[in-house]
Amino acid sequence: MNNKSSIITKLAFLSVSFVVTSAYAIQGSLPQLKAALNVTQTQSEYLVTTPSFAVMIFVVLSPLLQEWFHISDKKIIMIGVMIVGFAGIVPMFVDNYTTILISRLILGAGYGLYNSQAISMISVWYEGTERAQMLGWRAAAEQIGQACTLTIAGLFLSFVGWHFSFAVYFLAFLVLIFFALRVPNDSQSQDEDIDEDNLAGNLTKSQPTIKISPVVYLLVLFAFLLVTDYVGMENRFPGLAVMIKGSHYAGSSMFLSLMLIGATLGGISYGTIQKRLGFGTVYLGLGLMALANFLFGFAGRNFVMMVVGLLLIGFPLQLVSPLIFNLLPDLAPANRQPLVTSLCLIGFNFGSFFSPSIAEWTNHLLGKPTSGMGLAAPFPVYGVVLILIAIIIFVATRHTAKQAQ
Repeated sequence: MNNKSSIITKLAFLSVSFVVTSAYAIQGSLPQLKAALNVTQTQSEYLVTTPSFAVMIFVVLSPLLQEWFHISDKKIIMIGVMIVGFAGIVPMFVDNYTTILISRLILGAGYGLYNSQAISMISVWYEGTERAQMLGWRAAAEQIGQACTLTIAGLFLSFVGWHFSFAVYFLAFLVLIFFALRVPNDSQSQDEDIDEDNLAGNLTKSQPTIKISPVVYLLVLFAFLLVTDYVGMENRFPGLAVMIKGSHYAGSSMFLSLMLIGATLGGISYGTIQKRLGFGTVYLGLGLMALANFLFGFAGRNFVMMVVGLLLIGFPLQLVSPLIFNLLPDLAPANRQPLVTSLCLIGFNFGSFFSPSIAEWTNHLLGKPTSGMGLAAPFPVYGVVLILIAIIIFVATRHTAKQAQ
């Protein structure tokens, strides 16, 4: 039996999270895809965000499928990764937009099949500090994976064209083999009594809650808005970079990868900052996100200013998004924690999926074209919305504090 505490086995557990964010790997190719497929900016952006729609569906279906067909966590993860590999490489061989869009939908189904199981297997196999460490590394693996797949896809784009940027999904087959060989079978687990309800219950013992607070639904909306902004900037940067640097520019993937380093640093430093600032962390995060939007939106043809805005936005996102999940234990009873957590995950995925349409609607409201430098138009609006959210949160918390006195 493989030793679960060995570095190789731990890397095998983490490897499936490495590819779970690879839907974004083709963002640097969007200008070339748009031109080659003769589609609109919004249609090209949906090639990146459509997998999120399928993720939302299959995150819910996955446990049901496991129960109906008696599939173990390890096997459902392997099936999901296999689907990612096969669906991911389809665009290498076709030039039809509808076919590529369907393949991206199937790609998202693969992610959705195993996303939650990648977390639950770690919770089952590891305990205490080792479990917390593994879950932290898992989150970092997602960011590092997105950065690496973006870079690899960008290199393929530069040297052999947009078709081959999809060759990055061959990585899924390497992950599949590594995971299959090194991760022990579920039946060998010695920690079967752990479940999410018990974990949630430990978090809520101090302040038992008897019903779901309406604040949960505000947090779902909050999650939706945060990711709409973040993914929108990722999607529109390559088009703006081409407008500034010229039609043959293919360096967008490098900057999108650097953006993810900022997001990783934000996640790593969240605990330390939250310890110092407490709830004030949300104001710091929203303020920095707003600043990033203003830099990006008002940069015009100043490429350096635009890149600074792009690189900045990931760090505060990872300061704010953990807060959403940290608040949930006090907003719903223990037996409803899986539900409210799923709702917030759906909020994040909805934000990702609808980001192209929200950006397009904002362009129309402002009377700006969804092409050329008009691609930057929505972001100052997003910045203002973030500041308004910060003010509303500040006023609401002050009002609640006064009532409690």
